[in-house]
Amino acid sequence: MDFCSLNDLVKQNIYRPFFRFRHEVEQTNDYRVVVVGGAATGKSSLVLRFVRDTFNERHIPTVEDVYCQVVSCNKNSVCNLQIVDTTGSYQFPAMLRLNISKAHAFIMAYSVTSRQSLEELRPTWENILEIKGSMENVPLMLVGNKCDETDARELTAKEGEEQARQWSSHFMETSAKTNYKVKELFQGLLSLDKDRNMTIVQAESDRQRGSRHSLKHSSSEE
Repeated sequence: MDFCSLNDLVKQNIYRPFFRFRHEVEQTNDYRVVVVGGAATGKSSLVLRFVRDTFNERHIPTVEDVYCQVVSCNKNSVCNLQIVDTTGSYQFPAMLRLNISKAHAFIMAYSVTSRQSLEELRPTWENILEIKGSMENVPLMLVGNKCDETDARELTAKEGEEQARQWSSHFMETSAKTNYKVKELFQGLLSLDKDRNMTIVQAESDRQRGSRHSLKHSSSEE
């Protein structure tokens, strides 16, 4: 599907539960999750596995993609979950800082097959801390992806847990390839938000296919 706005999708009657676009959509009750990580860590594969239940063996560099789902919320409001898949090249620091400033929650992805990919996350974490001021109420998940590649592993789960502790982050290992703990990753991240009660739900037909997700949302502030 070509990149297009939400209004265009509605007008053309081709709305899908998840789509991606280049321009920001201004919504009330938005919830933005920013996914960061170096090249070839599989962060884009994690996002695509979650929103489309697909996996591509080929590495396709990301500039920036935004995946968005509009769902019904409690009290007849509208909730818009935005998942921002950032570039893995670290060549656009201004864009990254802008995304950090607008984010509600973060996924920091590295590959367990590359110690360098974890070390490269440190400047990003420092940016998040600087911009947000405190990590106390910021949902953050450090994710060791590609845990299925046991023979190529350079980092243990214990090392990931220790780094997460130092960064005041939660930790999880995943595999986008085998779909190991991908849904649990996003549900776990959303559950860290203390001001909202968000639950990812799949319809029975979708559970059988494992391909679509919807989001229930309620806010304690409402």
